Amino acid sequence: MKPGRAAIEALLAGRHADPFSLLGTYAGPQGTFARALIPGAETADAYDLAGNSLGRLARTDARGLFEGEIAGPPQPLKYRAQGHGAEWWMTDPYSFGPVLGPVDDFLMGEGTHRRLYDKMGAHLIAHEGAQGVHFAVWAPNAQRVSVVGDFNDWDGRRHQMRRRLDVGIWEIFIPDIADHRAYKFEIIGPQGEALPLKADPFAFFSELRPKTASLTMAPSSHVWGDADHRAHWATADPRRQPIAIYEVHAGSWQRDSHGWFLDWDALADRLIPYVAGMGFTHIEFLPISEHPFDPSWGYQTTGLYAPTARFGAPDDFARFVDGAHRAGLGVLIDWVPAHFPTDSHGLAHFDGTALYEHMDPRQGFHPDWNTAIYNFGRREVASFLVNNALYWADRYHVDGLRVDAVASMLYRDYSRKPGEWVPNTAGGRENWEAVDFLRAMNRAVYGAHPGIFTVAEESTSWPGVSRPAHEGGLGFGFKWNMGFMHDTLQYMSRDPVHRTHHHDDITFGLVYAFSENFVLPLSHDEVVHGKGSLLSKMAGDDWQKFANLRAYYALMWGYPGKKLLFMGQEFAQRREWDANQALDWHLLAAPAHAGVQALVRDLNRVYRDKPALHARDCEGGGFAWAVVDDHANSVFAWTRHAPGANPVLVVANMTPVPRTGYQVPVPRNGHWKEIINSDAQQYGGAGVGNFGGTDAVAGTVTLTLPPLATVMLEYEE
Repeated sequence: MKPGRAAIEALLAGRHADPFSLLGTYAGPQGTFARALIPGAETADAYDLAGNSLGRLARTDARGLFEGEIAGPPQPLKYRAQGHGAEWWMTDPYSFGPVLGPVDDFLMGEGTHRRLYDKMGAHLIAHEGAQGVHFAVWAPNAQRVSVVGDFNDWDGRRHQMRRRLDVGIWEIFIPDIADHRAYKFEIIGPQGEALPLKADPFAFFSELRPKTASLTMAPSSHVWGDADHRAHWATADPRRQPIAIYEVHAGSWQRDSHGWFLDWDALADRLIPYVAGMGFTHIEFLPISEHPFDPSWGYQTTGLYAPTARFGAPDDFARFVDGAHRAGLGVLIDWVPAHFPTDSHGLAHFDGTALYEHMDPRQGFHPDWNTAIYNFGRREVASFLVNNALYWADRYHVDGLRVDAVASMLYRDYSRKPGEWVPNTAGGRENWEAVDFLRAMNRAVYGAHPGIFTVAEESTSWPGVSRPAHEGGLGFGFKWNMGFMHDTLQYMSRDPVHRTHHHDDITFGLVYAFSENFVLPLSHDEVVHGKGSLLSKMAGDDWQKFANLRAYYALMWGYPGKKLLFMGQEFAQRREWDANQALDWHLLAAPAHAGVQALVRDLNRVYRDKPALHARDCEGGGFAWAVVDDHANSVFAWTRHAPGANPVLVVANMTPVPRTGYQVPVPRNGHWKEIINSDAQQYGGAGVGNFGGTDAVAGTVTLTLPPLATVMLEYEE
């Protein structure tokens, strides 16, 4: 049936909802009928993909519409077009069948597809005898969606997509284009409005800001060599492994000689040996997904599936992770499923409706960050995010995800006043849709990738954050211990003369230390926005600040819980972190700074080598108070234990007064060897100590406690 003039006009205007019903090849009563849109052409000759001539089509509209009978069955076609003195060839995308199938539709529709990143976005494939790129995007409320790019002059009339009605996904296979081609989606919204061009939510690579287009990307060519690393972690219980995390902002750890970012290869050459040499077990990057605004540090991402172009191509990041694994280091990434920015090229009102976000700003707008909040209760949105978590583990072998701003997801009234939020169906403040999403994400990640672990930044007392989802928890492997960070930093900022009145800033944390699997975080959040560096937070003059910092680090490394330290703090950076410049590495020329660095290196070595200090980090049986109530002297002492391991005694003296003859009860008589003394001269201290160790008699050791220092002693058989 010949289409009406209105349908043709809609097609030529780029506003037809189903261009595949008009274009391509069809079986007809006289044989095969073909119709093609070739703007600028005056003649069009049809050929099969093998180059056999099938006939010439008649031009039925001067704007480039051709149609007519051709030889052979309906099949993919290419055309030799001529016009205005030029000749060119094009393969007709409308002569190809769909790539997605009914199983994809079914799984996408119920939100259980766990390989969406193999189907959505842009994929270089061979399809029906041709090489090209398959594009797929979810926009259920759009009237029309087109792929536009540098391959079609950004003309939305050229590659209008096929709509899969049941799931609201639009797709098209465009032959004869390859990798590194810029593209976006041109969307006509439900009211016929043209929306700003949209980047691909599933883009695997993007242009470098300030450009915002997505880029087609060839399948990864990287050959992984990290099988041993992955096999180790797949059989390990991370709760009983030493985990000391070095948190890094990739853009400001170091810079090149021109002040520009290091790329992934340069970071691999410098960062991996540095972190390994410092004894850390993992590198954790602030978000590396594509983001338009440098000062957001990656926390306002517009490309969850794309490693940012700031540091190179996606395979470069894969190469970095592989190199870290071969050096014995894990790689964690900061992951942001809580919210997204409202940049016009991003997810905001993606198809002209509140698609990824809530329509009601009381649910869909985040007042703290001026961002949109994902609609976790929408199965397609939850599936988009769950698949993203799986993607980073699958494609880039990351060892874990630190999930940002979990508290903001769990509570509907987070940072909101009365009347500014919508209660749940029971009238409460809990966001049960977010809870279901987090559980689903953790189930999927742990189920598909043995050895990976997830970490929640959760600042409230929500129960069971690190309890398995099947036991009613959220399913995370670990939770940041924000209480430890807050209380202990507050204690260390006090003048030692006042610490006697705030003893419980240190002791209170042990009341709940084993209620979750905790990571102790001294993160980037503590050294920005006027908070100063960790060194600047310490009480006293410069000597005391360094002594306090060393004592604090040694206390933390002896305290139950995994460790996290933000870059620069390992050598006592003086100024607070500035994401626009490299760390102050020149400070290492000063003995005091080099001493702190040496202490952190030794703390990591001792923590890693002594099972008593790590194997029961998350179990109450691995900790016992020895001195808990010496308020007057501001002394704390405890022992750490693990089955089959020698116990370790940790003693902290948080006053500038050295104490001799100080008695501490211990679980075993015999020799106790001093393995850490934060006042040692090689760390910049005064060298007060116990001459390498002491003997316990009648269940007691008698110690000399250096001023503003923490010592560790290990029992020797």
